Formats: sequence, C-alpha cells, structure tokens
Amino acid sequence: MTATMTRGKLPPVDAGAPSHTSSWGQIDWPKAEYNVRRLQVRIVKAVQEGRWNRVAALQRLLTRSYSGKALAVKRVTTNRGKWTPGVDGEIWMTPVQKISAIRNLQCHGYRPRPQRRVFIPKNDGQTRPLGIPTMRDRAMQALYLLALSPVAETTGDDCSYGFRPERSTADAIERCFRLLSRKNSPQWILEGDIRSCFDRISHDWLLAHVPMEKSVLRKWLKAGYMDGSVLYATSDGTPQGGILSPTLANLALDGLQKVLGYQFRLSRQRPNQQVRMVRYADDFIITGASRDVLENEVRPLVEQFLRDRGLELSAEKTKITNIDAGFDFLGKNIRKYKNRLLVKPAKSSTRSLLRRARETIKGSGALSPGQLIQQLNPLLRGWAYYHRYGSSAKTFSYVDKQLWNAIWLWARRRHPGRSARWVKNKYFPPFRNREWVLRGVVIQPDHAPKLVRIFLVSSVAFRRHISIRAEANPFDPTWAPYFRRRRSAWARGQAKPWQRNISPDVSARVDVVPRSHKGADVEA
Repeated sequence: MTATMTRGKLPPVDAGAPSHTSSWGQIDWPKAEYNVRRLQVRIVKAVQEGRWNRVAALQRLLTRSYSGKALAVKRVTTNRGKWTPGVDGEIWMTPVQKISAIRNLQCHGYRPRPQRRVFIPKNDGQTRPLGIPTMRDRAMQALYLLALSPVAETTGDDCSYGFRPERSTADAIERCFRLLSRKNSPQWILEGDIRSCFDRISHDWLLAHVPMEKSVLRKWLKAGYMDGSVLYATSDGTPQGGILSPTLANLALDGLQKVLGYQFRLSRQRPNQQVRMVRYADDFIITGASRDVLENEVRPLVEQFLRDRGLELSAEKTKITNIDAGFDFLGKNIRKYKNRLLVKPAKSSTRSLLRRARETIKGSGALSPGQLIQQLNPLLRGWAYYHRYGSSAKTFSYVDKQLWNAIWLWARRRHPGRSARWVKNKYFPPFRNREWVLRGVVIQPDHAPKLVRIFLVSSVAFRRHISIRAEANPFDPTWAPYFRRRRSAWARGQAKPWQRNISPDVSARVDVVPRSHKGADVEA
C-alpha cells in the first residue's frame, strides 16, 4: 500500500493519464482505458474484502476522472443509438461537440431531462415502451456504469447471463443442457416470466440497495418521460432504453439463486429436490424433482422474493412443464426425445425469421438480385449463427427450402413472359456443386462490380459452445489468463477442452492490470 493510501487518501486516477486535451483526436485512448480498468480492479478488490466505504470512494474517483468521462462520451457516440436524439433533439457528431461534452459531464448541479417515449412492436402483436434519454444523460449513465459494473459482476448470481460482459445466451443454453441432459436430471421445469419487469421495479428498493450515489440514481429514476408533448412522472420502474437499466434490473434480481440454494440445501433429513436456476435478464427457468416441489415450494418463494422488489410473476406466461413436453427459452426449444435432450430453434423463432424474409422479398419492388441479397444475407447469417449451437440441421434445411420457394416466385413474377428454364439460368447458376443458388451483382463504393450469392443457412455447421465458468469475473485480474486464452481459442475458431477447467491465476496481483489486456474487458 502506498504512502498516499496510508494517509487515508486515494491517488488521483488521472495522474500520468491522457491530458485534458482540447482536441478529440489527441486523446490517448489506451491510457484512458488503462486508468479506468485500474480503478475497476481496485473496486473489485474492495467488494471482495467487504470494504464498502472504500468502494464508494473509488466509484467517486472514477466518475470524476477525465478518463472515465472520455470513455463514456466515446461509447454513446459510437454505438448504434448515436443518431437517435432525446427530447432536446441534440446529437454529438463533431469532435468539438464531443470534447465539450466531456467538460460538461459534471455531477454538481446535474439534472437529467425526461426521456422520450417510443413504442416498439413485439412478436405477439403488442408493443413495448422504450425510453430514449438525451445524449448527456446517456453519457452520465455510461460513466456511472463504469463504476457500477465491477460491483455487479462481483456480487451477481452465477446463474445469471443477461447483459453481463463475457456472457451470452449461448452460455445460458449450455447450462440448461448440462442440467437437463443426464438420465438422473430433473424432469420438471418452472418457466418464469416477470410481468413488466423494467417498468415495475421498486424505486425504494433500488435506492436502498444499489451501491452508487443515491442522489444521482434518484434523479434518473424520477426524471419522468415525454409521450408526445405530455410529461409523465415515474413513481416506479427503470425504463428500457437507458444504458444503466439492464444492470439495475440484474441487481434487483440477484440473490434469488442464494435464496433457493439456502432453502433447498442438502441435508440428511431433506432429499435432493434438484432445484437449480438459469436466468437471462428477467427470463428464467427453475428445475425441480417433481411438479409439487415447484408448485408448492419454489413458486411461493420466488413470488415473495419478487414482491419485496415490487415485481410479480406473469400468470399467463409462468407455467410448469415436463422435459418430455419441452419448453422454449431464449429462442430455443429444449426437449427430451426418448431420454435424449435436443436443443433446436423454437418454432416461433423460425416463423419470425421466415416472416421477415418474405416481407423483405415481397417489398423488394424493383430491387436488383444483388440488392435483395444484400438485405437478406445479414438477417439469415445472424439467425443461423445464433442457432448453430444445437441440433439445427433439419430446421436449417427447412428454412433454405422455404426461402427458395419465396425467391423463385419473386423471380418468376419479374419475368412473366419467360420460361422457367430461362429464369433458372439467369438467377440460379451452379455454385460449388449446388444448383439453385441465387446470385447477383452489387456496385461497391469504389464503383467496382461485385458478385454476391444468397447465404445458405444449411451451410452453417453445428458447434458445441464451451460455457463460461460460473464464478469467472472479467474485472478480476486473477481471471485474466482464463479470459485471454478463451478469447484466443474462439478467435481461431477452436473450442479447446481445457477452456472449461482452467483455473484463475491466484498469484496475480489484484491492484495491477497487465498492459497486454488493458481495456479489453471494459465492455462486452
């Protein structure tokens, strides 16, 4: 411990950091990431030691640092929502605006603006409210998220995979597979769905339990929203669309795993009830040895846990299912067929893909084949790569067949006076020993023509996902070798068996971040 720290003071985070430059292009981004990362590591160490006063002091240092403010502005000006304004209609486009934004990220006197309310459609025909903060409010939330994420990762449930760095839906599905695939696995599943989770979380609970500056959090929660020209107050909930909202929801739901583990712990007097949990944001499943255990013991426990946070289960979507009947989770269907567990794309997910693809084809109008392929390929590729971790071969072939039917009708409508052979030769020439593959030509930005072909979903091969270690923490440097080797293996397209069992480097110093991976774990 340094002499400065022994006197009860913390060293300035920006000592030797990127200078407070007046030019956006002169900011030393690796240095800024290193400084923020160094503080996040110290926050993790303080949480592990239970020194919450020190956690608050380190968070205050980070949110006042130039490096943190620069990274927060960089995030909101480079993500997909950078062109979407809030109620003030302002966006940050120029380097001058971005530098000015860094200077204006001051906590003293900060007052957030109401969020702009929009509605996005859901698959069931309903709409979901979405709140769009102003650019300044987004940057402030991104800044405070840098300080809150290390705490959330250190204290979060091991079975939680949603909106967390280095974790994904594939990890959640793989955990379901490992829980349910054995012969002696639990046969009953409680499919939980929380009614309007983001809109109903208790403000009082968040203010009492979220480890961040209460004054700033209260301002965000009470800022309200604008629907058209009418201002509405917010008495509960954290609106979807804010950068900080997913982390706040995770913090509200963390702890359910410990409650279940304590209630159904093994003892000589109590048999193994096989109660296990997998959660992705506000969607979760809980396994059990029998229907009675889930109905009479687990569900009341979950309802009481949620009631303390102002939440409740959806009576329509929460149900108890046998594994032989199967259930849908995160776009997958998980079901046992004669004691063999298979993970397939859910029918609803397949129907949604085909509906969007057919709408694109029907609405293509006078688009050339190359332009149509450019619109379809990202949709098909993203869906196929999401579902490649499972038994998807038959579904992939079915999708290709349905798409071909739609594309063939589109091609015949373009040339009603031509024969089928002529249409086939024009649009579907042979390609790599395959017939009936749509091709086209697109003009690149340098005006050079480029030959493109429709993406074949069935060309994506099955791949086994190696699930992340439950206790792995991307902000803890003792786990740095694990994440470094994990990323390296996936970058080479290889999933090595040692990825599952690698242990953290317990000899690594917690207060030092190697420069070889600085900034790599700031965001996922």
